[in-house]
Amino acid sequence: MSYNDLFIRACRGEHVDRLPVWYMRQAGRYDPDYRKIKENYSLLEICRQPELAAEVTMMPVKKLGVDAAILYSDIMNPVASIGIDFDIVANVGPVIDNPIRTAADIERLKPIDVEGDLSHVLETIRILDRELKVPLITFAGAPFTIASYLIEGRPSKSYIKTKTMMYSEPKLWFSLMDKLGDMVIAYLRAHMAAGGKAFQLFDSWVGALAPHDFRTYVLPTIERIFSELSDLPQPRIYFPGVASGELLPTLGNVQADIIGLDWRIPIAEGRRRLDGKFGVQGNLDPYVLTAPMDVIKEHAKAIIDEGVKEPKYIFNLGHGLFPEAPLDKLRELTEYVHAYSEQAIASLGRKQEEVARG
Repeated sequence: MSYNDLFIRACRGEHVDRLPVWYMRQAGRYDPDYRKIKENYSLLEICRQPELAAEVTMMPVKKLGVDAAILYSDIMNPVASIGIDFDIVANVGPVIDNPIRTAADIERLKPIDVEGDLSHVLETIRILDRELKVPLITFAGAPFTIASYLIEGRPSKSYIKTKTMMYSEPKLWFSLMDKLGDMVIAYLRAHMAAGGKAFQLFDSWVGALAPHDFRTYVLPTIERIFSELSDLPQPRIYFPGVASGELLPTLGNVQADIIGLDWRIPIAEGRRRLDGKFGVQGNLDPYVLTAPMDVIKEHAKAIIDEGVKEPKYIFNLGHGLFPEAPLDKLRELTEYVHAYSEQAIASLGRKQEEVARG
């Protein structure tokens, strides 16, 4: 099998004959073989075994035919290196043993040691760089999303402790943002040096903020992360998570190549709010996968018809896959996106040629 660089070419805005496809959380609990592995190992135990983490990363590439792999990992992985004790608790999520609440808590955070504490992550990337025939996307959690776990102590729906620090103790807040920004920059730079072919910054919960608060308290750190990594040749993706459509107009100075959209905003409107400065990725509602296949294809077709109108478009979901997602439907969806987008791109090309001829 020759190397499939469709995803990279799309990120760069080069012509593609069909759309690239991958799915957030594509290495996960919807796969029966993955569930068997999870009977014996926790998520963090898998992450600490490079051969096993690489195997899990490659599963959806083989089973679904996607055009990119995303590293099997967790956004919380790097925080252990800076002095945070945590566990991933089933049906809960990250639970922090020593939450961040005071200036002393922030002061004790150490600089990240990727080569020392997270060498297993880098070794997984090196294995995948040798084995994969599609690009490997690595990722990190964005500072607001990581901070929300560190401050709340566990997943939250209100983010009341996080927002209290942000509004009431801004000096403390920005000190934490700076430290987490440094962590993310070092972590992702090491990923790319180890063989990553692109990276995505996940800001899963930043949609909880009003645009003014996002601009004031979060965006400066996002801009710094992408600015300091802009010397890298690999494509850079920012996913501002769910319910983030109102934040899109604020992203103009972020030095990313692609912005991920959730399913609540149409592709055309997302592009308009981004002022045409970025490619876009998304944005099928993951729960459409519970529908019959003809309904899934109908939704995918509408997204593809908009997606192909501009370069730098990648088909994906608007959020991560859920555990009950049917594997056979995912495989068929991938095949459909490839086949239908090839027709749509060819048709669009013919129309453009006709217009050019007058």
